[in-house]
Amino acid sequence: MSTIPACPQCAQENTYQDGDNYVCADCAHEWPMVAAVAADDEDDAVVLIKDLKVKGSSTTLKMGTKVKSIRLVGGDHEVDCKMEVGNYMLKACYLRKA
Repeated sequence: MSTIPACPQCAQENTYQDGDNYVCADCAHEWPMVAAVAADDEDDAVVLIKDLKVKGSSTTLKMGTKVKSIRLVGGDHEVDCKMEVGNYMLKACYLRKA
């Protein structure tokens, strides 16, 4: 049994891995592997462990804020997230699993 998910566009199971993406051989739809992992773990969330001031703004992200929509990315700020107050890139050292 394959661990590669079915295509989210056409629902066919004729999919394969190509680098960091999955590809559907039937409809040629491509989607990132990271998004597929996040879709499987929708119940997972992270929480801020410290108040964070947003650079160039008067906004402060409060300690204990739960963040549900996260995506791991490379670079200095490892987590791309969407919150009620906006989209932010955060360092993983300020987050813990909820």
